[in-house]
Amino acid sequence: MQFKPFRRITAAVLATLGVIAAAPGAHAQAYPSKPIRMIVPFPAGGTTDIVARLVAQRMSESMGQPVTVDNRAGAGGAIGADALAKAAPDGYTIMMHNLTFPLSSVAQTLAKRSPFDADKDFAGVSIAVYVPFVLTAAPSVPAKDLKELATLLRGNSNLKYNYGSTGPGSTVHVLGEAFKREAKVDMEHIAFKGAAPLKQEMLAGRIEVGGDQLSSSLAEIKAGSLKALATTASRRMAVLPDVPTVRELGFPNLELEGWNGIFAPAKTPKDIIDRLNREVIAAVKHPEVSKRLVELGAEPVGSTPAEQEAILRRQMDQFRPVIRDMKLE
Repeated sequence: MQFKPFRRITAAVLATLGVIAAAPGAHAQAYPSKPIRMIVPFPAGGTTDIVARLVAQRMSESMGQPVTVDNRAGAGGAIGADALAKAAPDGYTIMMHNLTFPLSSVAQTLAKRSPFDADKDFAGVSIAVYVPFVLTAAPSVPAKDLKELATLLRGNSNLKYNYGSTGPGSTVHVLGEAFKREAKVDMEHIAFKGAAPLKQEMLAGRIEVGGDQLSSSLAEIKAGSLKALATTASRRMAVLPDVPTVRELGFPNLELEGWNGIFAPAKTPKDIIDRLNREVIAAVKHPEVSKRLVELGAEPVGSTPAEQEAILRRQMDQFRPVIRDMKLE
């Protein structure tokens, strides 16, 4: 009889241990059990924001929890990326970024002011879409393409043009400096906090040259309020077949494929990454979302995490020596 209390205590301890052992699996199966935050490191209205909101809405419906977009603009996307790097790796904070990510990360790392390590602090989830990147000009610029712009600037030393970017180390900043070097011309760089304010200044005629992913300026290009000088993609765009590529115009080193992808903090459990990957792919492949993305000039993709990380590393390696040589600040 004196052993019964001991048996009861032992049984209780074993039962508790069984609950603890089962907890990780139960937690993973319960994901998501609360709202998910999707950081967009740019202001509302740009391509990344538009794509993020389309994907987030569909993921909310599919996952049974709100997926809310949190715009954390500034420093060429670095402020939002830093917020993700410092977030808990539990799947409840993710980020939609674009091809600015590898370029700005390299620029800030070389300048020794990066608050995060792009090689170690993030886990790829999926490339959501491919979106061509377009270099644009205000209608007042008397050049129909990038080659003519180079000729115009070389032939008019008193012509003072500004080119705008979405921040230091952003795609337009890198491409603008690369264009200046290759074309042997001069323009002053003006940094903005995103594609939307840059576009507003170009439409107002205060910035002569700029650029962004096609989705954010397609309507203005078709309406004639902005002029498409070139696309950085490897082939012409179906929606703008008359716009030449940078390679066609004699600037092959400016060639750069555009994308938007989802990232999570490093050390996010694989089962959560896999779940997010499935949800992103399902979202961009959904007929209504896919139709809207195509209308914006985007190509729905839905890659594996490994494919996304390979693209990120390849673009970082491609432009690391260029950015180091430019000494971007």
